[in-house]
Amino acid sequence: MSTADHPTPLAPHDGNDKLRELSDTELLARLLGAGSRPLAAELLHRFGSLRGVCSAGFASLSGCPGIGTQRASRLPAALEVSRRYYYETLRLGPALESPEATRRFLLAELRDLRHEVFACLFLDNRHRVLAFDILFRGTIDGASVHPREVVTEALRRNAAAVILTHNHPSGVAEPSDADRRITLRLRDTLALLDIRVLDHLIVGDGSCVSFAERGLL
Repeated sequence: MSTADHPTPLAPHDGNDKLRELSDTELLARLLGAGSRPLAAELLHRFGSLRGVCSAGFASLSGCPGIGTQRASRLPAALEVSRRYYYETLRLGPALESPEATRRFLLAELRDLRHEVFACLFLDNRHRVLAFDILFRGTIDGASVHPREVVTEALRRNAAAVILTHNHPSGVAEPSDADRRITLRLRDTLALLDIRVLDHLIVGDGSCVSFAERGLL
């Protein structure tokens, strides 16, 4: 086997800058292990992109010739590591003081889901993150959102404020009339308990639309 089939090891001092210089094939090969560069190239061809490979899921990956169950499990694990990294970054400070961290976390969590879900970031009185919970799961067209359950979870978390969020599997993050109605209904219901709705973020394919920034709250 030629040396081109093996990823070139990085010296310990090379760090993140060297990793950023790698091609998608080279980076994927590092996750898959020694001798996997041809396999990495084949996976990128099959799934269309690095994002497509990483979001393919264990079942789809393990069915590809040459990958096996161990390698197939590494990619979802790497994706989960990134999600947890963004969540821990978000929890370090007030959500409203790190809007980009909030967007990155929500994009990592929601943009590749095939069905619509509705979730909440529950915040304390200093707007630090207490928890992130997916509360409702729907079809490709929508999720039924019940204010009573949002209220119950907010009280259980002892939240002083919430950031609402849901995804649009179509990839288009523009709010619908139904999105506006449920947002105002939740805002008014939670306000009765002195719980503020700080924002509602809609996650599309690579973008988030903020109700607060658009003056829709």
